[in-house]
Amino acid sequence: MPPKLKVDLAPSTMKELKDTLWKAADKLRGSMDASQYKDVILGLVFLKYVSDAFEERRAQIQAELEADGLNAEQIAQLIDDVDEYTGRGVFWVSERARWTYLADNAKGLPAMDGAEPKSIGQLIDEAMDLIMADNKSLAATLPRIYNRDNVDQRRLGELLDLFNSARFTGQGASKARDLLGEVYEYFLEKFAKAEGKRGGEFYTPAGVVRVLVEVLEPHRGRVYDPCCGSGGMFVQAEKFLAAHNMEGSDISVYGQELNERTWRMAKMNLAIHGLNANLASRWGDTFARDQHPELSGNNGADFIMANPPFNIKDWARSESDPRWKYGVPPTGNANYAWIQHIISKLAPGGSAGVVMANGSMSSNSGGEGEIRAQLVEADLVSCMVALPTQLFRSTGIPVCTWFFARDKTAGPRGSVDRTGQVLFIDARNLGYMVDRAERALSDDDIAKIANTYHAWRGTASAVEAGLTYDDEAGFCYSATLAEVKAADYTLTPGRYVGAADVEDDGEPIEDKIARLSKELFAQFEESERLAQVVRQQLGRVS
Repeated sequence: MPPKLKVDLAPSTMKELKDTLWKAADKLRGSMDASQYKDVILGLVFLKYVSDAFEERRAQIQAELEADGLNAEQIAQLIDDVDEYTGRGVFWVSERARWTYLADNAKGLPAMDGAEPKSIGQLIDEAMDLIMADNKSLAATLPRIYNRDNVDQRRLGELLDLFNSARFTGQGASKARDLLGEVYEYFLEKFAKAEGKRGGEFYTPAGVVRVLVEVLEPHRGRVYDPCCGSGGMFVQAEKFLAAHNMEGSDISVYGQELNERTWRMAKMNLAIHGLNANLASRWGDTFARDQHPELSGNNGADFIMANPPFNIKDWARSESDPRWKYGVPPTGNANYAWIQHIISKLAPGGSAGVVMANGSMSSNSGGEGEIRAQLVEADLVSCMVALPTQLFRSTGIPVCTWFFARDKTAGPRGSVDRTGQVLFIDARNLGYMVDRAERALSDDDIAKIANTYHAWRGTASAVEAGLTYDDEAGFCYSATLAEVKAADYTLTPGRYVGAADVEDDGEPIEDKIARLSKELFAQFEESERLAQVVRQQLGRVS
């Protein structure tokens, strides 16, 4: 009979997991830069997860077979049925790729029976190869960087010992996928902060992502991100589905990413969250080679969410590109290239949310004003949101979100016909400071933005919640296309929402002016008195 599998199903708490893993990252700090140890740590986290999930499923299979009355020989024949694992969303892990094997050999393998010795780094690289060979969805995804000269093998062995204390297993709300998913996102955020500006290439702050997701409500169909980074948009879409008792399988995920290392991170991140994503067979430039030509026309994306890199000056521009339906973007800035690429991918009833630099709302350089006018006249712009400053630690550029809709008539996407209208939301006063350098949006802030849009559009969620829309001075305003045209097609919300109403304190204006004038004159007199005292004191000193 195979040995009884002893798997502790009690997961580590989230705090324990985060503390353990951050200690692990600290062990490599100083021996390599942030981007290098990010890859080492996240690769080990993924390896630990797939191994723990495999062992947990293995224990469940054995318990089920024993409960069915099967004998030891029958169990031995059935327990390694690959379909019993992959059919439950669990990756198959060969014996030499399992965490227990690696942990037992954390100091490497000595030379035995004529074979060369192997370092722990070599064993980990071989484990990555085995997992990728056994699970085609992970092909060319996992890092093979552990046996390099710049990786301290002694410290790497210590990392395995430290990781041994963390378990990514559990049931219900603490299931392995949820635990590791949160840990993985936590680390992406920590590494993004450590890398500063470069961290913005792969990480969008969670609050900004949630604004896009909560406004768009991606509940079914094809979801696309042309510059997907580490996959945060898709992960948040999956969380939205889970919060509304829907399955991740209700959406089909399509993405593209330029950076190879970021593409690998995204593949691992989405695999952890159980999202069967089509991120193409390799990384690549969205402008030079669109890797999802199948997303177009009636087969376009139902939802698009993106945070393109801001104000790119060097990009693969072709004036004859059919995507430039509303005007050829300027050579020195790709903002309107991203916008038009995204619009070209929308299905007839599709909608999109895009994070952009604030300048995109009013710039007239390089023909951008003309393109913006064409977008407005085509009635594609549904909502503009000005966001608070300091949401991105990686950049000080103020940002906004553009929302597009192919169809604003009353129908499945909303019961209120908003044809010929644009909703403007000025959310610059929302948010709170996490520290001196970074601001975050609270749940209430995000809900206020999303609920305002849903009420304006009359979405099913707004109808269910009894929400109705009214313009709110200083915060939101529904403008007609004629009003936008009169403003020379500037889309800055502050231009439309006006100033917030000042609450009447009940004091007559004449009395208030008299009172404030008296207080001001009193302060002038006190200032003159203090100045005289200072002159006297200075006279005594001299």
